[in-house]
Amino acid sequence: MRSIGVVVVQQVWVDGHPLDALIGDRLAVQLDGFAHHSSAQDRRRDIEADARLRLRGYTVLRFDYHQVLFQPQLVLNMVCAAIAQQLHRRG
Repeated sequence: MRSIGVVVVQQVWVDGHPLDALIGDRLAVQLDGFAHHSSAQDRRRDIEADARLRLRGYTVLRFDYHQVLFQPQLVLNMVCAAIAQQLHRRG
């Protein structure tokens, strides 16, 4: 993100839970590790966290290990599309 001038703040706490990254005021980016969703319980916890964030006015983009390492252009394109739609700014 730095290479295109996007400021990312890492490990921001919102609603008592950490975000992997926050862009602007409202664009939450979550990065799931290789073994992150090893159980249905982990997946349910993430769905709940994403819903809480959405209800607080955040846009949540969630990417997995494979996407970050092997499809970085996809991740970059998604983030840029969200920024172009002003989803990183408070309404």
